[in-house]
Amino acid sequence: MTTTAVLMDPIGTIKPKKDTTLALLLEAQRRGHGLLYMEQGDLAVRDGRAWARSAPLKVKDDPAGWFELGEACWQPLAEVDLVLARKDPPFDAQFLYDTQVLDLAAREGARVVNAPQGLRDFNEKLAAQLFPQCCAPALVARDRAELRRFAREHGQIVLKPLDGMGGRGIFRSSGDDPNLNAILETLAGDDERFAMAQKFIPEIAAGDKRILLVNGEPVPWALARIPQGGDFRGNLAVGGRGEGVALSERDRWIAAQVGPELTRRGMLFVGLDVIGDWLTEVNVTSPTCVRELDALYGLNIAGMFFDALEATGARSPGLGTRGAAA
Repeated sequence: MTTTAVLMDPIGTIKPKKDTTLALLLEAQRRGHGLLYMEQGDLAVRDGRAWARSAPLKVKDDPAGWFELGEACWQPLAEVDLVLARKDPPFDAQFLYDTQVLDLAAREGARVVNAPQGLRDFNEKLAAQLFPQCCAPALVARDRAELRRFAREHGQIVLKPLDGMGGRGIFRSSGDDPNLNAILETLAGDDERFAMAQKFIPEIAAGDKRILLVNGEPVPWALARIPQGGDFRGNLAVGGRGEGVALSERDRWIAAQVGPELTRRGMLFVGLDVIGDWLTEVNVTSPTCVRELDALYGLNIAGMFFDALEATGARSPGLGTRGAAA
């Protein structure tokens, strides 16, 4: 039997109707995988080997009770066939250490998705800047004077921290905004923390599209997160409304620009954020919107994901050939 372990935030706190990690676990269980559950505090390194305290897990698509956990015990993480690394941001020091422990497990033969090295390399805000041909004007800096200059040059801008998620800590401002200095102090401190400034894209009114890539290939539909009320942010976590949309030719072009490099670095399941014609973020830690798109279009995106794993090879009979490269 294939054993799939998941590293995630507390499973009891998720919203099962919307949770992508639950969708992945349901699909793995449907395929006969034995499931193991672990949180950040369950990882360890013993004599150079990755260990985990994991609990047997059963999942159900039932909002009244979506999981059952058995008794947790310690074991070498290399004994697991597949590790789904699905811890939400922020990417802090503890998250960094997690990826290093997962690297040890991968070196011993466990398959870790997304790849730990890629999780370290791809800050979700900065990663878009690896593909400048896809992006609107942007600046990442600690220097508040430079950020103010960018605001004067481009007029309406969006400012955000590099380590946030769900729309938290994001501001809309402008070069003549009397609150700009206070916003920059909040984000950059005394020129000691990076902040990102992006030219404001008016097409946000039509939604911030989440495009899912599976092994570099886009799902044909995206979820447009549309701002509600007076809020300019479309994130579902701050009250945005989700609406399904077919990918445009520009969306497909962006996916073709980004997908091969992500796949090369072991990023098999990624969420691109696109506003209008522009890529704004590359989400690699725990991309979401699977449940919404499945419900809207009768898809099984988790099934696409596991099909891709099997096609690209893994070490267990249920996923491919033992010892194959991730």
